[in-house]
Amino acid sequence: MTHASDADVAVVGLGAWGSSALWQLASRGVRVLGFERYGLGHPFGASHGGSRMFRVTCLEHPGLVPLAKRSRELWQQLETLTGRALFDQVGAVLMGPADGHIAGGSLRAAREHDLPVDTLTAAELSRWLPQHAAFQDGDIGVREPEAGLIRPEEAVRAAVGAAAAAGARVFTDTRVTEVELTADGAVVRTPVRDFRVGQVVVTAGPWLDTLVPGLPLETVRVPQTWFRPTGDPKPFTLDRLPPFMRELGGRGAIWGHGSRGGPDVKLGLEDGGSAFRVTPADDCDRGVTPEDWTAVAGLLSEAVPGMGAAPSRTEVGMFARTPDKQFLIGRPHGDPRLVIGGGCNFHGFKHSTGIGEALADIVLGRQTSCPLDFTDPNRFL
Repeated sequence: MTHASDADVAVVGLGAWGSSALWQLASRGVRVLGFERYGLGHPFGASHGGSRMFRVTCLEHPGLVPLAKRSRELWQQLETLTGRALFDQVGAVLMGPADGHIAGGSLRAAREHDLPVDTLTAAELSRWLPQHAAFQDGDIGVREPEAGLIRPEEAVRAAVGAAAAAGARVFTDTRVTEVELTADGAVVRTPVRDFRVGQVVVTAGPWLDTLVPGLPLETVRVPQTWFRPTGDPKPFTLDRLPPFMRELGGRGAIWGHGSRGGPDVKLGLEDGGSAFRVTPADDCDRGVTPEDWTAVAGLLSEAVPGMGAAPSRTEVGMFARTPDKQFLIGRPHGDPRLVIGGGCNFHGFKHSTGIGEALADIVLGRQTSCPLDFTDPNRFL
């Protein structure tokens, strides 16, 4: 690898994917710089909100199942390395029509990849999860006992800490204003100074296309909502209401999990409709209006009727979306100076450690541990 004046590689954007890439590169002895516009684990992008569901029964694409398996191994490695509790194995259940997107897709993924799951009928779901109502006769549940929750802010800080311990130089509260590709590498420009590197990995989340123009990305504003039970809160704690996704026929889909360390139950929409609106990343409206939560509250009144009529807490974040809702991982136009990781499409956090490893492999010219042809950014370019 060519040694530039400041480092071999720069990673721009230290959210979930960038922090993992930084850790993987530093752990392999690469001279690497990491740049984060805000603080570590900040609430402005896609890596916040206290929890993210982890599951291996990935219904979004068959190629994501091997990536999720590898990511789980790496999450465990990161926990052991840093001594931080990042992954709560509390299980998860995917519910809805047997031929539907969520339960049906999860069951197909489990069968195709021989994953350990349990299948429950609508009657069994009603007995096991009495917090849920309005199950239909054709509904099923796919219970994945090895699934759980990841703590996103802690995960980012753990990965960056592991990278720094391995020799990475980290610059927080440092906005990268431009990534210029040069004859011998790249220049990362900041308001303070420029940094010259051999290669640059851009994992800037909602800001990716501002640094790498021409990508088929749109930034989506997404509210996260928490509700409080109207009655006894005990049935709505995490041990009794595990992480779930539930398709409600043609009426939409909800997801969430029970309360953990407080009274709030995290609940939201899989596809937020008008609540998920396209926005410029630097002009995202972080104010909250009823439009941000009325759709999910309406579904909850039918499907999880023990919740309050309005959220007890709301946070606004952003994620980047691609036309086919799959990731962008690789070298645009095969450029040896540039690697990108983006387009999380609101389902990318669970794969962060595996994607970080893949980004490091691509930088070093190695085969990725899982086939990722379906994430090649050149499918759009």
